[in-house]
Amino acid sequence: MSGPPVVDYSATSARPGWSSLPSALRETLAVALGTEIAEPGPVVGSGFTGGFAAPVRLADGREIFVKAAPDTMHAYGAYQREAEIVPQLPSAIRVPAIVATASVEDSDTKWFAVASERIHGRMPGAPWTSDDFATVTAACEVMAEALTPAPLPGLEVLVDDIAGGGWPIDLPAAIRSGDRPLPPGFQPWLQTALPELSDLIALYPEALTGDTAMHSDLRPDNLLIDQAGQCWTVDWNWLSIGPAWFDWLCLLPVAQYEGVDTQAAIRRMPLTADVPADHLDCAAALIAAYMLDDLDAPPPPGCTPELRRHQRLSAWTFLDWLALRRGWTS
Repeated sequence: MSGPPVVDYSATSARPGWSSLPSALRETLAVALGTEIAEPGPVVGSGFTGGFAAPVRLADGREIFVKAAPDTMHAYGAYQREAEIVPQLPSAIRVPAIVATASVEDSDTKWFAVASERIHGRMPGAPWTSDDFATVTAACEVMAEALTPAPLPGLEVLVDDIAGGGWPIDLPAAIRSGDRPLPPGFQPWLQTALPELSDLIALYPEALTGDTAMHSDLRPDNLLIDQAGQCWTVDWNWLSIGPAWFDWLCLLPVAQYEGVDTQAAIRRMPLTADVPADHLDCAAALIAAYMLDDLDAPPPPGCTPELRRHQRLSAWTFLDWLALRRGWTS
């Protein structure tokens, strides 16, 4: 294929229904909630896993949101991590509160469920509007302030993860040398931009140092704008430590792709106004390389093929964002 795919972030998952969960898990969760589960709602279509995720109405009238997965899926650990992290987040951050958790073992398979308060909201970015972008930007400012310095202990440091091999920092050089193929279907100037991508990525030990606890996976489908126009963040299972501006930067390329003037926003935003341009571009180059890696590999166990389409779209938009800033298309 050539060019970026269209990704409908409201329809990227393949989730089982409530009745497919082990009865022991459903019963244990009801005990933890202190009431019967009256009516499970339809599963959500966002996300890239096969874990259960749906709103649920309880017999006492409350509405909650339940996620559950077996230990054979990546989502199992992710849901556990979120249940651990969310109660420790500063109150200034709008995040659905954890209501209850449940775990059981069924036929030698471990299951975990986490219930949180339900937020009636919509995903921003379909398409991005100036109002949605301003709302999300304000939320990112609040998050960065509340999470600096990192209030949670034991978080992985981004630059250490990169240095330890957690990111494909050598991918541009490997493509140039012929050890890896140039991913097909991308911008015609990508080959000539590879040396500069390598140079930008090499700046990471300085550019990505910080003391902020970052969400580290901020995408449109991890955001909700409620009926009062407030922005909530979900899926807090990838926290790490890095620069205060990193989460917001992760949203800029796709917003720019849909018409938002992110370059002007960078100059106005207190988080980035004084950050060297090369530091911002280092982060974008690193994410572009990450998204270009293993594009044609099968998705990880428990993840849907839409994950690779998201990767391709993300790689394209991050490269486009860099091209505008670095003059690669001129």
